[in-house]
Formats: sequence, C-alpha cells, structure tokens
Amino acid sequence: MITGRCHCGDIAFEIDGDIPDELTRCTCSLCSKRGRLYAYYEPTAFRRLFPQDRASESTYFWKTKLVANNFCARCGCDIYADSPIFVPEKDFKAGKRRIAVNARLFDDFDAASHPVTVIDGKNLW
Repeated sequence: MITGRCHCGDIAFEIDGDIPDELTRCTCSLCSKRGRLYAYYEPTAFRRLFPQDRASESTYFWKTKLVANNFCARCGCDIYADSPIFVPEKDFKAGKRRIAVNARLFDDFDAASHPVTVIDGKNLW
C-alpha cells in the first residue's frame, strides 16, 4: 500500500500496489512547468481519502480535453491525472483509462533516487 498527500494535507490518497520500477517525466508544456513525476495505476487502485466534498480539489483540462489534471486548490500540488491510455503514434485505447499519480507526493519516498523514463510530450501531443 502506498500513501501520499499534498503539501498542506487537504488531499490524501492511497494506492493498492507498489511503486513502479520506473517513473515517468513528460516534457509537455504542462508537465514540465509543474515538475510532475508520474507513477501509473489502474483507476480501481487509486483512492482519495479526504476531503469527501472535493472542494479542495481543482481540475484543469487543456488541449484535447481528454486528461483531467487534478491538483490541490489550497497549496497547488499536482496530485494525479485521469487520462486515456495513449499509445505513441497510434490512437488512444478507447474506454481504457489510467491514473497518473505524482510520485513526488508519496510518503517516505525519495523520488530523486528512482529511475525515470522521459516521454517527449513536447513533440508527441
């Protein structure tokens, strides 16, 4: 079980699973500006713990409007993105989704020492 939270603690989460062998860093304009470092999971593995009313969570959609980028409205930490599963140079897998959790928010985890795969989002999307 993985746990994590934003900086102010308004949004916490847990994940049924392990930290992937490699994390992902995307070079698209949004990810690079926000400093995201993603770990991918099935939607059923990810659970928000609080707050239940979602008032502390904001969602940002851009460009294709297919990816819901969720962040804390109070401290601004990127929490997770809910997106289709994209296949480079092909269409996305219709109906198949994944949760990309910002691994920098995992409790007791040093993201700087973990292997990272870079996706050229600047030129792919």
